[in-house]
Amino acid sequence: MKTNVELCVDLKTRLQNDVLMQPGRDYVGILRRDIPSEEFGYDDGHYSFIETVPMAPPKRNPRVFSCELFSLTLREDGSLRMNVKPIKMDADFNVDGFALRMSDEIRRALPGLVGEGYGE
Repeated sequence: MKTNVELCVDLKTRLQNDVLMQPGRDYVGILRRDIPSEEFGYDDGHYSFIETVPMAPPKRNPRVFSCELFSLTLREDGSLRMNVKPIKMDADFNVDGFALRMSDEIRRALPGLVGEGYGE
């Protein structure tokens, strides 16, 4: 019966932040058994570990346009979603003025996205 245990190995590490591996800390990386070399004086049982930087997951629903009143995000299915920013409804709020500003911003946003593969 073969086991996956090697009792004594030489391990060379290349870490991103730590100089030495810290006890109890997990490291993500590549463990490789080095090719035996008489020139460098090691035979079997010599390994290298190279810590890799974990890749961040892709940003979900990235913002493709942002202005004063709303932003547009690209959904996973390729459609656009309009996200209206909080509306300040104080004594100076005017529904007609808000609607005109919103329509102007929409007209400014959409032509730049047509032809780039959004919403087609």
